[in-house]
Amino acid sequence: MGLREVLTPFTVWKRVFDEPVSIPNPIGREAADRYRGFHQNDMEKCIGCGTCEAICQNGAIDMVPVEGQNTEKGDSGLRPMIDYGRCCWCALCVDICMTGSLTMSNEYTWVDTDPDAFRFIPGLEEPWKDTEKGYKREAGRVLSGVTRSHMVELEASERISNFDEICAGYGREEAILEADRCVECGLCVATCPAHMSIPDYIKAVRDQDYDRGLQLLYETNPFSEVCGRICTHKCETSCAALHEGDPIAIRWLKRHIIDNVPFERRLDLIGTPKAKNGKRVAIVGGGPGGLTAAYDLAREGCEVVVFEALAHAGGMMRYGIPEYRLPYDALDRDIGIIQAMGVEIRTNTRVGRDVQLTDLKRDFDAVVLAIGLQMGRGTRIPGSEGPGVEKAVDLLRRITAGEEVPVPEQAVVIGGGNVAFDIARSMARLQKQRHGKVGLTLTALEDRAHFLADKEELIEGAEEGVVILDSRGPQEVMRDASGTVTGLRSWAVTSIFDAEGRFAPAYDETNEMIHPGSVVIEAIGQMADTALLGPELTEALDWNRGRIKIDGDFRTSEPWLFAVGDAVKGPDVINAVADGHHVAKTVMAEIAAREVMQ
Repeated sequence: MGLREVLTPFTVWKRVFDEPVSIPNPIGREAADRYRGFHQNDMEKCIGCGTCEAICQNGAIDMVPVEGQNTEKGDSGLRPMIDYGRCCWCALCVDICMTGSLTMSNEYTWVDTDPDAFRFIPGLEEPWKDTEKGYKREAGRVLSGVTRSHMVELEASERISNFDEICAGYGREEAILEADRCVECGLCVATCPAHMSIPDYIKAVRDQDYDRGLQLLYETNPFSEVCGRICTHKCETSCAALHEGDPIAIRWLKRHIIDNVPFERRLDLIGTPKAKNGKRVAIVGGGPGGLTAAYDLAREGCEVVVFEALAHAGGMMRYGIPEYRLPYDALDRDIGIIQAMGVEIRTNTRVGRDVQLTDLKRDFDAVVLAIGLQMGRGTRIPGSEGPGVEKAVDLLRRITAGEEVPVPEQAVVIGGGNVAFDIARSMARLQKQRHGKVGLTLTALEDRAHFLADKEELIEGAEEGVVILDSRGPQEVMRDASGTVTGLRSWAVTSIFDAEGRFAPAYDETNEMIHPGSVVIEAIGQMADTALLGPELTEALDWNRGRIKIDGDFRTSEPWLFAVGDAVKGPDVINAVADGHHVAKTVMAEIAAREVMQ
């Protein structure tokens, strides 16, 4: 060490009598207009995604609960708290903010004797809350991509004459680009009914660690091939990226993982079930709810038998969703994993005909009723009874089974949900194959903005030649003198619900249309076939508006019988998966409680 280095510390004493730069109350020293001062936060725009906390390299931001904040879908209810003992004023938190709620005022003086005062939540009552000047992210400037990676799809002209899968799936380059857009906020996890580890498996895509990604998928969802294709992906509606552009393609990234792990490798990664525990559980119905419960129970060591009335397991995933949306070999791979856990599936075995529920009660420790909504509802309009009027779910099941279905040159579908579009687009393909052209009209009560079907169904249906008419109410199935169906008469819909919110469609009778067709297909809803219960059990069970009544843990009023699936909660694969997990835990807890009592 030289003499200069020894003397340098003493040279600062010459500054002792200089006027300090930081003074308690500067006069006339306003900061520059874009100075990065104390933070502001628009509490209404903020969704509590935590991207500001994640990007802060100094650990100066903590996400904390704030009383009175929204905790609905897409908002965590948390808000950033800034620690100015750590903040370096870099403004990365402002640049990354997905909604633009976080900004910085140009205020820079704050005097307080309490050091804890310098840890505060911007957006409450700070003096600079409404200051206009300061640092804000420039309009149009974002740190992540705003558009999702393109998904390769068959063009309408290529797909209309066949049932080939429309979506090709992401390649690695597209998937990594899409995964890079994720800020790992986790809002999607709360929205997903199965609470899948979405940010973690998207990170696995980014890292190209597909083994890890698959393990994460199977922690919460044994139907990842299925959900990677046809999940309703409500998680994407709460994605923070939605506030800057397109939401992350969560569903497609799930599929990308499963597409990159061969079947045998999946079995190795999932591992083997626990040792047999001597308990037997019967599942009635081979849909997503029942099979998910079967998967969980088998992994816990139970002997599980699934009783399926039809020729193949899968329920409405197989017999209600066309193969161009969900190839059956993909569904079979998911079911194959479940069977590999030791689950026995007895197909062509109808409970109530081939085996009775009383037999299952006697032979098993628990019975889970997991039936779907296999029966279509009718419109009950004049002319709807008799030949020429079909139910959508019946036709979809027959198409899957390879049975003969009527394929007229012109047909009319009543309904605006996904099932209506499934049958409309399926019939359009059959018409193209048989007649060389599409003659399909779809009418719905709702206007286009309120269709119950996914938006892509409307787009792709129109591309395939389906004529989509909104705000049309069916009034009569038209028949000629011989009783043959000639079309559908409809009126314009003026409203669907009355002033109290009850379903009560009103029409403009002067706005009438005749939609020609020799087949009319009703797709206005479904219901369960509960005849398998028998009169005695039907009488013993508690019911809730036509559905079997269950408690919060899927117990029915009969202690040996549990119920899950579409028949008790409504149709949706990912919700059925979540409920399947739940009922499996309930069954295991019930079996354990009985053992304690014994």
